[in-house]
Amino acid sequence: MKHVIALDVGGTGMKAALVGAGGALLYEARRATGRERGAEAVVESILDFAADLRAHGEEHLGESAVAAGVAVPGIVDAENGIAVYASNLGWRDVPMRQLLGDRLGGVPVALGHDVRTGGLAEGRIGAGKGADRFLFVPLGTGIAGAIGIAGTIEAGAHGYAGEIGHIVVRPDGPDCGCGQRGCLETLASASAVSRAWAAASGDPEADAADCAKAVESGDPAAVEVWRNAVDALAAGLVTALTLLDPRTLIIGGGLAEAGETLFAPLRAAVEERVTFQKLPHITPAALGDTAGCLGAGLLAWDLLSTEVSA
Repeated sequence: MKHVIALDVGGTGMKAALVGAGGALLYEARRATGRERGAEAVVESILDFAADLRAHGEEHLGESAVAAGVAVPGIVDAENGIAVYASNLGWRDVPMRQLLGDRLGGVPVALGHDVRTGGLAEGRIGAGKGADRFLFVPLGTGIAGAIGIAGTIEAGAHGYAGEIGHIVVRPDGPDCGCGQRGCLETLASASAVSRAWAAASGDPEADAADCAKAVESGDPAAVEVWRNAVDALAAGLVTALTLLDPRTLIIGGGLAEAGETLFAPLRAAVEERVTFQKLPHITPAALGDTAGCLGAGLLAWDLLSTEVSA
């Protein structure tokens, strides 16, 4: 069966799959990234994982993968196949496309940014299916964004498009690692809510999921923490809507797991802030933590179709 290798490399774990035409998952596997062993060991783990996936395809699907796609965090030069920088993995200027291509016997390899790759999958086969313009915003440790236009993801002139987490929504807010103050991700990411709720509840182990449960039970301190985060998120999203005018706004990541506890007040807060802007359809992401892996598979299939048409 014709298939491609798909890899999604995260800070702690790697998700991988063999993906058939149309995005069908034929085989899935997971491994630890092992970043504590250093950047070179992480790269070697990725290459070994890919080689094992190739062998699995040969044994169980009757042929080798025809291409591979890999999604990685940090700064990515997709055009040249280079993983430029990832602070949580410690690497710089890794020629990922070349290394993987060599390990996989010369098959074509596509490299993508993790959030944009996840957004590609959500837009094509997930919550944004059928939308010609969408914005995918995962709320996790930080906040990023993927701008979908006609089935592709806009990377920008320098690969930085969609960094919605660094829109300043509270100029007097907390310091951000990017050097600004009051960035959206310092106030509305899952980690920001976790910090705020740990401080408000007096429990240093409390996290965003605990805060959501406390909101559902009517805890006034939790309601206040949640409202602050939702207000900041709505402010950042309205800025994005003003600039991009998406038809669908897809919210994913850990915070979205709170369901309507997040979406009901968020829809209301966005609607309250818009003036001339058209309200998009605001919906939860559909693919969960498989989005990056499925997106990597789509990148690989895209690469093949591009080569055929060329």
